[in-house]
Amino acid sequence: MVAAEVIRSIEEKALRMRELIVTDLIGEGKVGHLGGSCSSADIVATLYFHKMKHDPKNPKNPDRDRFLLSKGHAALVQYAALALAGYFPQSELKKVKSLGAMLQGHPDMTKTPGIEANTGSLGQGLSIANGMALGLRIDKSARRVYVIVGDGEQAEGQIWEAAMAAANFKIDNITAIVDCNRLQATGAIKDRFDLNPIRPKWEAFGWNAIEVDGHDVGALIGAFEATEQVKGKPSVILANTVKGKCISFAENNAAFHNGMLTAEQCKTALCDLETIRKGRA
Repeated sequence: MVAAEVIRSIEEKALRMRELIVTDLIGEGKVGHLGGSCSSADIVATLYFHKMKHDPKNPKNPDRDRFLLSKGHAALVQYAALALAGYFPQSELKKVKSLGAMLQGHPDMTKTPGIEANTGSLGQGLSIANGMALGLRIDKSARRVYVIVGDGEQAEGQIWEAAMAAANFKIDNITAIVDCNRLQATGAIKDRFDLNPIRPKWEAFGWNAIEVDGHDVGALIGAFEATEQVKGKPSVILANTVKGKCISFAENNAAFHNGMLTAEQCKTALCDLETIRKGRA
């Protein structure tokens, strides 16, 4: 049983990450991937601030867990987590997507400490994660690889090639997390490329599948712990989430997959987050 104060601490980190996304990483009058970053914030916070072994002072420490954001357009949520964890000064967040800046529109391992691979060309992250996990197995390392995949991203054939390969090679030190927010850039996934039912597909491909509320930190922790006990097959956590979670005007709104924020919207978003914070006090 995870202590209530641990869960509250992770929830606060996720709220703070959303605040940084609104104020520093997007900001007034700018376009940014708000929806998918906010839907995965609780997952990313749980990994960085509870589950994963990593060292901000030594990002390349070989005895570290690996995290990849296959849906690299949601890099803002990872940047917020890295800044809060101490990988680089928070002041770098305001420079995102600027020429020569440390933080680019998609994760770039050559520029940003804590980034394991260049991602964002959708469909490729799971293949990269498989390779990392196999490398760790060869090295007889106890470390794990975590990779977040978008639910719309599963329309990419390479995802399923990688899924088959992971099962074939019995890669049990990998955990994929599908951010099931049910929306993509132009609308509902079911109306664009219907992927349902998702869980039976992963199970048919030989994966151990766990379905959870992707905004329930306690449930996420339990799911991550359960995957560690599975041997001989890979695991996937199907995290049911809300696009734009915690931002009232962005929730379940495809317009904020990659949308511009007005001054009034920025103010509303911060009020929404503070209301949630006070409700948890």
